[in-house]
Amino acid sequence: MNGTRFTRCAANLAAAIGIAFLLPGLTGAAVAGAAEIKVMSTVAMSATLDELKPTFETSTGNKVTIVYSVIADLRKRIQEGETADVMILSRAALDELQGQGKVASGSIVNLASSYVAIAVRAGAAKPDIGSVDALTGTLLAAKSIVYADPAKGGASGVYFAKVLDRLGIADQMKSKTTLVPGAQAAEVVAKGEAEMGVAQASEIVPIAGAQLVGPLPGDLNNVTVFAAGIGPASKDPAAARALIHYVTGPVGARVLKSKGMDPG
Repeated sequence: MNGTRFTRCAANLAAAIGIAFLLPGLTGAAVAGAAEIKVMSTVAMSATLDELKPTFETSTGNKVTIVYSVIADLRKRIQEGETADVMILSRAALDELQGQGKVASGSIVNLASSYVAIAVRAGAAKPDIGSVDALTGTLLAAKSIVYADPAKGGASGVYFAKVLDRLGIADQMKSKTTLVPGAQAAEVVAKGEAEMGVAQASEIVPIAGAQLVGPLPGDLNNVTVFAAGIGPASKDPAAARALIHYVTGPVGARVLKSKGMDPG
């Protein structure tokens, strides 16, 4: 009887010792299996990605590092040799980069679209921008306006500068215009430092203190499709695809909508 007890105790002890040696190996394997995903993304997607990043990291164990900039700057850097596991720019920019071998062939997926829009401070009366004539009158009557510096390459700023030229009021607007380097136009409006702002809708909706008025009217309306592609030198393309799938999935779609973007 005592011999049987001793045998059982010895077996239990051996099993415990075995597990003690095994657990560090299992933990190390789990850590070793976690991917580090570098993302280069347009600032227009920053509010969405900043909200999705913690939940994606928690659910997968992967670590995501995001570099934000305007599309023109990112495109230039990628063309000059910088790369990432996931690149999020306009669809047009990614198609161009794919043709240059800077994005893995067949990896581009549309994420969402957003339009160039007008913003005013929360609580302020929304100005009339319902027609081209109404927009022109509203812009001329505005005491101050802010948008992305076209020279820095921000898509909304580049486009809006062309709109002002088309309306024939570029010179009249110069003295009351503030230019920002990126996606800060809505923040400037929220602080009361400009009466009106122009930016992607996705750069306006998340900002407390700013309200979206609407898109530019008629054929002045401009929609940008944002997409994601995988870097050709990605060390873990499966992890990169998993992140893209997360952004395009049900959770990502809800967040995109909440930030003023149309998924897909």
